[in-house]
Amino acid sequence: MRLTAAIALTASLLAGGAQAKTVAVTAARLLDVSTGKYIESPMVVITNGRITAVGPAAAMTIPADAEQVDLPGQTLLPGLIDTHVHLSSSPLYGGYTGLRFTDSFWAIIGSANATATLNAGFTTVRNVGSDFYADVGLMQAIDEGFFPGPRIVPAAYSIGATGGHCDSTYLPPSEQSFSPAVADGPEEGRKMVRLMHKYGAKVVKICATGGVFSNDGVGVQQLAVDEIRAIVTEAHMLGMKVAAHAHGPEGIRAAILGGVDTIEHASLVDDEGIKLALKAGTFFGMDIYNTDYTQSEGKKNGVRDSEIAKDAAIGEAQRQNFCKSIKAGVKQIYSTDAGIYPHGDNARQFAVMVRYCATPLQAIQAATINAAVALGMPGDVGQVSAGRWGDLIAVKGDPLADVTVLEKVTFVMKGGVVVRR
Repeated sequence: MRLTAAIALTASLLAGGAQAKTVAVTAARLLDVSTGKYIESPMVVITNGRITAVGPAAAMTIPADAEQVDLPGQTLLPGLIDTHVHLSSSPLYGGYTGLRFTDSFWAIIGSANATATLNAGFTTVRNVGSDFYADVGLMQAIDEGFFPGPRIVPAAYSIGATGGHCDSTYLPPSEQSFSPAVADGPEEGRKMVRLMHKYGAKVVKICATGGVFSNDGVGVQQLAVDEIRAIVTEAHMLGMKVAAHAHGPEGIRAAILGGVDTIEHASLVDDEGIKLALKAGTFFGMDIYNTDYTQSEGKKNGVRDSEIAKDAAIGEAQRQNFCKSIKAGVKQIYSTDAGIYPHGDNARQFAVMVRYCATPLQAIQAATINAAVALGMPGDVGQVSAGRWGDLIAVKGDPLADVTVLEKVTFVMKGGVVVRR
């Protein structure tokens, strides 16, 4: 047995799981996230990590060599997807408090954050920005079986303008502190995409406007349309999607006109931005839960007063604009900005989405089929159907009646391996 295979098996066993060539999972019901209808008494058969058959158990035969996993009284769903996380970040260290740690500290805590995220039922995540290529390293270590974690789509460094939200703006000039992913002008943007791709990024993240946790105006546009378009063209040529951090209306419009695939935050989007998103088919990923954590816990964690004030100023506006965009029909993905709040609490955003105009099914679709399309992975994740990875979660109760049951996942399977039960 190869060392990595042995490690993967050990990790699954330590997590309370088992690894078998074929697994048959049965439960009380299975939610078809594409239709919002339930399959009663279902069976899901998984072989070599991929789903091979799904249907009512009464009409199917359990393969003779299958391991059987029965979840009586529980509801099955596909593994959830969070398209905006920062695994190598922690909300416990805000403002300048994180400067007391060495650089490798953040990659190491990322392993614990990854495991917490998987145990919460999120079997796939998009990590949109980390220093020192930490998210690429986390992806590789998880894929090699060294510790349990979700499938990671890494962005490596976020690309942005000098002095912008994606640059290093906390220290004085004498410290010579800057992000290695600064790109000013279209050609620098193209080169930076190539560099991120070279070192393992699978998606590109740009900062089109200022932000909450930096020394700039939260909605100020920071990249011009021609710069964004050059980055997007290069990324798409390499088969990579582009996510744009964008709070302000001008930056949102510029990002959509530049061809990005997803708008992250979209806090201050205006009617024109919504119309452009509808026309272009751009996804919105609006992190409407995390302001609750920042406002209640941020100050004691070292978040600066200026950042808490910015967060408070846009929090409710973002939620109202989420409602407006839902009613207009803008495609939504489940983006939480985990790392601003504790990893593993990702599912708390479902209830906020429902409170602000989404139906439970729309919120669940944002974290399943919509997210899979936005990631360019519709044939791999996001649904329980033949050919996709055997990523399953189970909850007690009906998530269409009470979406908060998704905060209390009772079972997690990734690629046919039980990681929580």
